[in-house]
Amino acid sequence: MCLASGLTLECQQGNNASLGRQYLEPRGGEMAKQKKSVVDFVESYFEAWNKRDANFVADHLAIDGTYSDIAKDKQFAKDELIVNLREAFSKENNRYDVMGEIMSGDGTIAFQYRVSSIDPDTGEEVGVPWFGAEFITMEGGSAARIADYYQISDAGYANPSVPSQKYAKSGLSPEQLEHYKDQLATMMQTEQLYLNPDLTLPKLAALVECPVNHLSQVINAGFDMSFFDYLNQYRVEDAKKLLRLEDRHLQAILSIAFEVGFNSNSAFYAAFKKSCGQTPAQYRLTKKN
Repeated sequence: MCLASGLTLECQQGNNASLGRQYLEPRGGEMAKQKKSVVDFVESYFEAWNKRDANFVADHLAIDGTYSDIAKDKQFAKDELIVNLREAFSKENNRYDVMGEIMSGDGTIAFQYRVSSIDPDTGEEVGVPWFGAEFITMEGGSAARIADYYQISDAGYANPSVPSQKYAKSGLSPEQLEHYKDQLATMMQTEQLYLNPDLTLPKLAALVECPVNHLSQVINAGFDMSFFDYLNQYRVEDAKKLLRLEDRHLQAILSIAFEVGFNSNSAFYAAFKKSCGQTPAQYRLTKKN
């Protein structure tokens, strides 16, 4: 998580108590084991942050692993991370929650998170929460690299509902933002990049040939969406088309979810209901009638 005090990324509200246990939809025993391993790693990682245990957090890195603070353009080796975390934990009392779905594939893990300040006397949340996203490259059971992406607010605490706030170290002009917006929308429509269930922000940035922090700004500020919500809007629209087709009315809904780019049934249902106000089954029934 971040070592700064003000972050924004538009995320769905969630709770790290279960940390995605519902995402363990098996497509074969081996995949189920891999997903359980991912969830166990993320659970342990969040536990370390919430215990404010610098050594415990750093233990999630491989021996030569690095933690990259993208907004500050800083990279920490294990020992450096421990020093910086100890200082941060001594000054702040925060709670860290995973937001929405935990994505994984090809040795990578990605998730969005929410950070809230906690009053040490009452245990209640105070102030404005802030948000970020991390992309982790795994090496065996440890992280070879943890990349932390977030936006720093000029006011210290950031309001995620205000997408026009200045991005730290951005340098992205309004003209460039519009250019990347158009390019991204065109590629999504023509190349259907969202159909890849393992698509991450860094992978998409490489395809668009845009720096990762700039692409994050384009999606958050330009489209007023999170990365996952941006992808899911296209996936849901494709799913709606398939659910309306007469020759697909016997196709399993889970099969449609995988076909349009979701990697779990629960993520598909959550995104679909958020967009349409109905479950996929309800939507299919109303269109059939």
